Amino acid sequence: MKNLLFLLFAFLSVSCSTVGADKCSEKVVLAYVTGNGRGLPDPSLMTHINFAFGHVNKTFNGIVISREERLKEIVGLKAKNKSLKVLLSIGGWTSGGFSEMASSEATRKSFAEDCRRVIDEFGLDGIDMDWEYPSSSAAGISSSPDDVDNFSLLMKDIRQAIGKEKMLTLATIADAKHVDFRAIDPYIDLVNIMAYDVARPPHHHSGLFRSEHSGRITSAEAVEAHLKAGVPADKLVLGLPFYGHGTDGLPDFIDYKDIIKLEKYSKQWDDVAKIPYMTNDEGKLVLCYEDSASIAFKCNYIIANGLRGLMYWEYNCDDSDLTLTKAVYSGLYH
Repeated sequence: MKNLLFLLFAFLSVSCSTVGADKCSEKVVLAYVTGNGRGLPDPSLMTHINFAFGHVNKTFNGIVISREERLKEIVGLKAKNKSLKVLLSIGGWTSGGFSEMASSEATRKSFAEDCRRVIDEFGLDGIDMDWEYPSSSAAGISSSPDDVDNFSLLMKDIRQAIGKEKMLTLATIADAKHVDFRAIDPYIDLVNIMAYDVARPPHHHSGLFRSEHSGRITSAEAVEAHLKAGVPADKLVLGLPFYGHGTDGLPDFIDYKDIIKLEKYSKQWDDVAKIPYMTNDEGKLVLCYEDSASIAFKCNYIIANGLRGLMYWEYNCDDSDLTLTKAVYSGLYH
């Protein structure tokens, strides 16, 4: 019943004419673009780009950036879209050094000052912190029980170093663990929920609502977890993947541009979870992914629930027609 009420509200209220042009213009369309990607994204189809990645340096007091020349090219896209915001995302899965850096006031403040340096040097609009995750060593990085509190101190130090005019954002695990959101709320602009990779086939890894095929958490449940943790709805950016997960002969990670080339598999639609999937000849769910239809439902959910916007990992996984990229932008800016 809850899902039916949401859908009714969404389809009655999602157009710019009903919510107002100013409200629609505030929506965030955030693309992660990697240093090892090819080509340049279309800046007219996004409001923000997070360049991935920078990393904590070996002395734990500054930043090293993967492919600085490509970062400069991405920043150059601002000439084509004057309102485009470009941030440096620091971290990523298996990227370490955070626990050591955040453990002392001296290295925290040195790191924060280096955030200011890279913003000024590269003409950036802010910093996106992607520590995966404070107090966790799941990614093969060092951790400490003090990480959560130290992360809060770090975000305060970065905000003081970069000033109020620049953006400070972070990427978070779907279930909202590992971060004291109430402590960091005064310092942050956006929280980007990584509401994907929560399962593998025969389960969905980014379904919107819970169905018989759902993994450990759904996108809607991830949003609810962040709201309960103290994140205001207008700071929440829901994340989705431009790739899928396969099994039984299909790759674990498979880009959307390669998914659409698959043969001998049957496309299905989970009308409860609002997400597509593929089955093999035996009817087994062997591939979970997103398409333009599932993106439209997520955009409606974002608007109906007053969330700030949508982000995706990552631009280079899309097809040559930019099918998913266009679906995200049109879904929030119809």
